[in-house]
Formats: sequence, structure tokens, C-alpha cells
Amino acid sequence: MRQKSYLGRVLGCIAASFLAVSAFAQTQEPWPTKSITMVVPFPPGGVADAVGRPVAEALSRILGQPVIVENKAGAGGGIGMAAVARSKPDGYTILMALSSISIIPEADKVVGREQSFQLNQLKPIARFTADPTVLVVRADSPWKDYKSFVAAMRANPGKYNFGSSGNYGTMHVPMEMLKSSEKFYMVHIPYTGAGPAIVGLLGGQVDAIATGPSSIVQQIKAGKVRALAHWGDGRLASMPDVPSFKEMGVKVEFSQWAGLFVPSATPDYITNKLREAAKQASSDERVRSVINGAGSPIQYMDAPEFKVYWDKESAQMGEVVRKIGKVE
Repeated sequence: MRQKSYLGRVLGCIAASFLAVSAFAQTQEPWPTKSITMVVPFPPGGVADAVGRPVAEALSRILGQPVIVENKAGAGGGIGMAAVARSKPDGYTILMALSSISIIPEADKVVGREQSFQLNQLKPIARFTADPTVLVVRADSPWKDYKSFVAAMRANPGKYNFGSSGNYGTMHVPMEMLKSSEKFYMVHIPYTGAGPAIVGLLGGQVDAIATGPSSIVQQIKAGKVRALAHWGDGRLASMPDVPSFKEMGVKVEFSQWAGLFVPSATPDYITNKLREAAKQASSDERVRSVINGAGSPIQYMDAPEFKVYWDKESAQMGEVVRKIGKVE
């Protein structure tokens, strides 16, 4: 009986070991073996799209499988972000998000609606760019500099408007920060993304926008719009003549970054492959040429550093959103 009991335990251990090895083998299935969808939660023409497309092309070459960009716009980026947060965590659905990802869950709470996703449903892979937003008006506007702009806003509360990519998005929040700091009022016109908001500015539907350099620099070079100031710390290489609010004594700062995310339950062996591929993509000459040419130089962060950065910013942006309050 004792021998049988011992033999049973041995056989049980062998079976358990076999199952464990089998399970490990299953979790280490080859990846990727099919195409990957990169969700860009805004329409074409904005910062996320301008960064996402060259990065997707590079990842396709590096990983050996197509990385297909899908623009899934709406709710200031919330629809696309929520779709990825709820997707199967197998590495085949990834997200190129902007810093609005740090804002939307808190905005949902402030507005009193059900949260579309939680920050802990996503985990960062890499940050590619980080640029201050730029205050832009049409070239035929009467405002040649920020001083004349803010004087007109204060003298005519509600007469002028500004466009954004949606409520609490990365084009809306910096303008609300500026309005609060400088004590003026403009009407907010939300669009579905930066691209449509820029079209609205060019077409005369809105008087100003705040957007990332990469989505507007070509329009500036073409003489169609004028940059008055930006929310950064120093002069921008792509716009050396444009002053920062900080140097003018206006206490507002805001950075619009673009980063890659996956569902938080994605296995480590997949996220590690994505991290390595993202790192290679950030050094790829084609990627750097396209993104630098758009006025948004690569400012790469790998996952651990990016996570610390994101956690800190999310806390700060939560305070900003609560201060802005409910926006209809």
C-alpha cells in the first residue's frame, strides 16, 4: 500500500509537471502569426494618425506581419481607446493614443456618465513623441501676436470660438487652462478629431485651435495659419519664432504625446516583443524622417519609464479636469 501511495504521488507530480509545461508552451505560442490592428482613436489628419502610420509601417517590417491602421474616432478618442481596452489581450489589437487617454476616465466621472474604460485596463509599451500644443489662428485673422489675441478675447466675451478634437481632449483641455489663467471666454466647438478641427479653422467655422505641431506645421509653412504661442517650456525647433506662454509670464503648460498601448492582460512575452519592435521603430530612418518632417521629433520612452511618466501625468490631468468641471 505504501509503495502504491508513493507511486501515485510520483505519477501525480509527473502529470502536474507535464500539464505545467504544456500550459507554458501554450502561452509561448509564436507571435505574431497574422496581421495586427493598430487602433488610432481619431480621424486621419491628427497627431495620433501622423505618428501611428509611419510607426505601423515600421512595425510591419520589423515583426514580419502587416500592422493595419484603423481610425476609430469619437468621444474625444474614448471610443477607440475603450475598444482596445476591452479587446482580446493577444497582441493583435494595439492602440496609438494621445495624452487624452489620461483625461477621459476622469472626465467621464465629472460629467456623470459611465466610464468607457479604466486606466488599469491598458498598459504602456512605448512613447514616441511629446510636444506642447500650439495656439493657431488663420493667417487672415486680425491677431498678429498673442497680446492682440487675448485683448480681443477679453473685450468680446463669447464673440469668438475655438475648435477641438472633442470634450476634454488634448485640444480642449489646454484651451480651458488658458481661458482660466487669462480670464477670458470663448465658445468651444468640439469636432471628432484634430483633422476636422483644422478644416474648421481653415474654413472659417472656428477662430482658433490648440493642436500639436505635427498636425499643423505644414499649414503654417504654407502661410494659411499663424502660430501665436505654445504651451511648452522653451522654443520649438520647428517653430523657433513662436514664444511659449511660460516666457510671456502665462502659467500654463501642456504636452500632447503619442504612445503605444495594449490591453493590460497581454502576456509579457508579447509585450516584450512589442517593446523591442517599438524601440527599433523609434530609430528607423523612415519613421524619424516622416515624424521629424512633421515638426514632431521622436522623444522615445520605453515601457518602465513611460509608465512612471503616465502615472504622474494622469494624476495631474485628473486635477485639471475636476477644476474645469462639467462641460455639456
